[in-house]
Amino acid sequence: MNRINTALEQNKKLLSIYFTAGYPSLHDTKKIIQDLEKSGVDMIEIGLPFSDPLADGPTIQESSTIALKNGMTTKLLFEQLKDIRKSVSIPLIIMGYFNPMMQYGIEAFCAKCQEIGIDGLIIPDLPVAEYHEQYQETFEKYGLINVFLITPQTSEERIRFIDSVSNGFIYMVSSASVTGSTSGFGNTQEAYFERIANMDLKAPQIVGFGISNNETFTQATKTTKGAIIGSAFIKHLTQNGVESIEDFTQKIR
Repeated sequence: MNRINTALEQNKKLLSIYFTAGYPSLHDTKKIIQDLEKSGVDMIEIGLPFSDPLADGPTIQESSTIALKNGMTTKLLFEQLKDIRKSVSIPLIIMGYFNPMMQYGIEAFCAKCQEIGIDGLIIPDLPVAEYHEQYQETFEKYGLINVFLITPQTSEERIRFIDSVSNGFIYMVSSASVTGSTSGFGNTQEAYFERIANMDLKAPQIVGFGISNNETFTQATKTTKGAIIGSAFIKHLTQNGVESIEDFTQKIR
């Protein structure tokens, strides 16, 4: 069974952390992954930096820009992760845009992911219908779970279609928190969380965007399986470096 599915079966709320490969320094990637697992994180999203990251906020955009200047590439990321399964057992997901994957070659990219032990992909700019028609067979051939995003604006019809082709979890974009990263979610977000919960989807949901502390993690996971933290963790790396990862994760749960 895919490690993502195994994690989803655990009787607890999952904490997933996103960071950008090659940031703060080019060769921090492996250490960050190892330290995140040691600190009790359940799942890790490794951001593949891209020059035009449309779905990312300013903090992640800036980390991508720096990672690219540092020299991060798809080929180098695979090289850095070639032995990662000797020291890390939790699910690893690559989050990136479709263009670099196409440049690498879709089948070659998927084969390399399987070879080094990547469990899934999150590709914000790959439409679900295009994935289903053209790429699903290839992804599944290499044991990769593809994770789709939904937002408060996503239609019920589209959510149900995403659910039908999902074999892992659905990434619920919360929209931004109300007035800043520590203020919590408002009534609009909570109504959205309840609405999706009441749809009784087969794929569990994990919430991302706007989660930065214990309060927002607790709110986001009230009706869902877990939460993803990205920008707040990257800010922590920017301010504190890679030596204090456990300090960050201990404050979340």
